[in-house]
Amino acid sequence: MKKISILGSTGSIGVNTLDVVDRNPGKFEVVGLAAGRNIEVLAQQTKKFKPKMISLHDTSRLGELRQLIGDQKVEILTGVTGATQVATLPEADIVVSAVVGCAGLVPTYAAVNAGKTLALANKETLVVAGELVLRAAQGKCDIIPVDSEHSAILQALNGENRDRIRRIILTASGGPFRTYSLEQMEHVTVKDALKHPNWDMGDKITIDSATMMNKGLEYIEAKWLFGLDTQVDIIVHAQSIVHSMIEFVDTSIIAQLGIPDMRVPIAYALSYPDRIDCQLPSLDLSALSKLTFEPPDFTRFPCLQLAMDAMNIGQTMPAILNGANEIAVQAFLDGEIPYKDIADIIRLAMNNHNPRPVTCIEDVLEADRWAREETRKLITVTL
Repeated sequence: MKKISILGSTGSIGVNTLDVVDRNPGKFEVVGLAAGRNIEVLAQQTKKFKPKMISLHDTSRLGELRQLIGDQKVEILTGVTGATQVATLPEADIVVSAVVGCAGLVPTYAAVNAGKTLALANKETLVVAGELVLRAAQGKCDIIPVDSEHSAILQALNGENRDRIRRIILTASGGPFRTYSLEQMEHVTVKDALKHPNWDMGDKITIDSATMMNKGLEYIEAKWLFGLDTQVDIIVHAQSIVHSMIEFVDTSIIAQLGIPDMRVPIAYALSYPDRIDCQLPSLDLSALSKLTFEPPDFTRFPCLQLAMDAMNIGQTMPAILNGANEIAVQAFLDGEIPYKDIADIIRLAMNNHNPRPVTCIEDVLEADRWAREETRKLITVTL
């Protein structure tokens, strides 16, 4: 039985992870849960799965959480320190990192340093600190991607020599604005941007999909996971059935197909290198009318190019990209800026930054702090 700690247990990935655990009794035991501020869901999860330790990021709701849990025996911690303790529980075999954004960096990095197998859904950890994380993991622990695209690549690579790769092909749904003109995109609303055609995700990730920043972040993550010198191409695949592909040196292409359900890559990460029954419906190939592929439009989706530029520049620039994006997306969700300003504000923050080497986690955290402060200033100017 594998013992699991989950960072971000009340978000979509965390909830789906616990659903996979629930569908496979006797295979997994939940020993730790860390959440942000959703005390109602955290309390329900605690009562059902009976972890040894839980952590709540929002310290102001600790009293309410204790009341909801009642007299159940569980150690309750708070803040980044608490999440880090959940991530480094001695009995945990696997840590599922599912916190959205750079907030997951410190506990995830701690899990790697503690030698835990990492099921990584928090792509921002590798975006902002890829070199540090991979160096810490080397010879100590495995990093198993949970993103459907990177899970597909891992599965397609099964038994293959990575020297045989010609290129990785990341698929992107294109989000809700795939067919919109530039003029139409001038007037999109938050409600429009939150209508993803294929996936049910949290608000931040859904907006990132609408801007295609999510694919840009996944581009950076793929570079770190599968080799910095590996060619990574992006292709828009509206149906989200082909989750990604690998082309080998002989021009053969291996693709991983499946229903668009995050429980599939989660189950693969938890059971790797084995597979478990997800008790989900099979992909009905006969019902598919067509599978389409088209190149991304960098003019309508400039965030994709910004992410590639940040990766090419390296050093602290990916941390600036990520921090600026998190602030700009939240400003859009809060109605402070229009959709079209997200990319412009990120670009300005990147232009205003002087990249520096990343030698320790403090370098990343300082770059993230600077990016957020600078982006808030830029937003204030546009208001």
